[in-house]
Order: sequence, then C-alpha cells, then structure tokens
Amino acid sequence: MEKIVEKYTYRIEWSQEDQVYIARCLEFPGLAAHGDTNEAALREIKIVVNESVKWLEEDKKGIPEPIGMKKFKGNLTLRVPPELHRELAMKSAEEGVSINQYILSRI
Repeated sequence: MEKIVEKYTYRIEWSQEDQVYIARCLEFPGLAAHGDTNEAALREIKIVVNESVKWLEEDKKGIPEPIGMKKFKGNLTLRVPPELHRELAMKSAEEGVSINQYILSRI
C-alpha cells in the first residue's frame, strides 16, 4: 500500500492559549498533535496518523479514505423547515431561477 498518510488532509493552526501550532487530520477528527513550528506540528500529526493507520490495519478495521481521493456526485440532500422552504421558493421565483440554482448562488 502506498503511503496513504501523505494523501490525507491536514490543517495547522496557531494556539494562542498553548503557544504552539496544533495540527489535525480531517480524516481522523479525534487526533491532534502540536509543535513549535508549522513543520514540527505537521511532522507530529503524520506520526500519529501513521500509528493509527497501523492499528486499524492490525485490527482489520476500515481505514478512512483520503478526502482528495473520494469521488463526489455533486448531489446534496438538505432538510429545512417548511417556512424556510417556502421562503426559498419565493425568492428563487422572484429571481426566475430554480430553488437549486438560487441556493447554489448563495453558497
């Protein structure tokens, strides 16, 4: 298996409270690591993710698919209260577009 750890999506933020950089992996939301620099935090989270992948493999559990490798259809199902649905229908009609087109123009 190629190095899946390199395919995952990482985010690094400065923590004013802790005075360190905090790194997270979007595919493993419960994991975090820190470092004095962006690079150190990224290096640390990759170690943690790599160990987590090993444990999942050993336990024969599913490994999260990297977000960047997922195929998306482009469909969203969204439930909204009836009042909001009515309001969206009215605003989209005023603009002469479908509800889908109206919502898409707003996001």
